[in-house]
Amino acid sequence: MKKVERINTIMRYINNRSHFTISEIMREFNISRSTAIRDIREIEAMGMPLVAEVGRDGGYSVMSNSVLPVVRFTDNEVKALFIAFMATRNQQLPYLKSRQSLAEKLLGLISENQQDDLVLLNQILLFEGTNPNNPDLLELSDLPDPMLEKLIQILLSDSYLWITTKEEKVIKSYPIYLLHLYHEKSHWLIEGFDLKEEKKKIFPVDHLTNVEPYPAKKRVSKKKILEKLSKQEEIINLVLELGPQAVAQFKKHHPLKISIAYTNPYQTTAIIKTFVNVHNSEELTEITNWLLFLGGDIKVREMPKKVLEGLQEILFLYCP
Repeated sequence: MKKVERINTIMRYINNRSHFTISEIMREFNISRSTAIRDIREIEAMGMPLVAEVGRDGGYSVMSNSVLPVVRFTDNEVKALFIAFMATRNQQLPYLKSRQSLAEKLLGLISENQQDDLVLLNQILLFEGTNPNNPDLLELSDLPDPMLEKLIQILLSDSYLWITTKEEKVIKSYPIYLLHLYHEKSHWLIEGFDLKEEKKKIFPVDHLTNVEPYPAKKRVSKKKILEKLSKQEEIINLVLELGPQAVAQFKKHHPLKISIAYTNPYQTTAIIKTFVNVHNSEELTEITNWLLFLGGDIKVREMPKKVLEGLQEILFLYCP
């Protein structure tokens, strides 16, 4: 990143915060301490009202009378935003119906030449699942479960939830502390800590019939929840070494709970250490298929017997 571009970006970063430190600037922009201090001094010289705070935990406070000009987008930033909007088609995302109004407002902020570029991009770019005859068409199946927006609205202020689910005509209620809300294989899922059974569970959002905040008197502190989760950590039983081709495949797709640790500075080799619940047939099948997806550029250090048997069974069917 060029110096002028970096300083402009730092100014935006600072302007969006009431307080920041030199360490935060160093970490966020991957620059040295001396460079960060020099950039801050230049920004102060340009008129941004900063107040230095002395002390061990000191930093800078930003006064309320901001001097930054109105936001202007570069050509590449405009294209990036517009393509991101296009890619949300048919993705079952929350607030999807707001996408059109957002796109119109974006068009109103840019020049006519930039608008012409976006019109052309809209004509020539198609994403997976898009109706080529009417790219802006939203089918009923494209819209997310209506409970998703209600869930997100509550989560913005509270992570302790009382959820009610219905599956195969059976209605159940759970008090949970929400850990993650994520989208996987075209489904929205809740990963939460069941406050009653004191263990982690996964709930499909499309099974929810009601969501509301859990009563404050019955809550357990977040600290205690995290302590219980740390004690319940599964014993690692799958350890793999990944070569360059397997790393590339991992970046394309991997289960949510699995992460890799790179073993060289070029991020071309890595190691995976995780737990596979061999008593969960769905998880066992998913892991087996995913390992085949990774390909042959892996070395197995440790693997559950049932996973190995599943791989051998599939390979035997296709390669007798």
